[in-house]
Amino acid sequence: MVVIRLSRGGAKKRPFYNIVVADRREARDGRCIERIGYFNPISAGKEVRLHLDHERALYWISQGAQPSDRVQQLIKTFEKEAGEATKQ
Repeated sequence: MVVIRLSRGGAKKRPFYNIVVADRREARDGRCIERIGYFNPISAGKEVRLHLDHERALYWISQGAQPSDRVQQLIKTFEKEAGEATKQ
């Protein structure tokens, strides 16, 4: 089964996550099918906190990929932020 999940990177105590499409049997930080974005939980200032290729995420979900709980929240957050940006 294909999943959309976070893959951890960054230094000790400074996490950085890639949002990846991967086979469920692969290790968390192992091989992935496609990298569709990133999430930086400790961003400060003008650093980008969340970047997502929304079209690819929707494509993979339509193909049967299951997003993890956290990725599902991030997708909703991205949609909300994108909606607010179009209103302004």
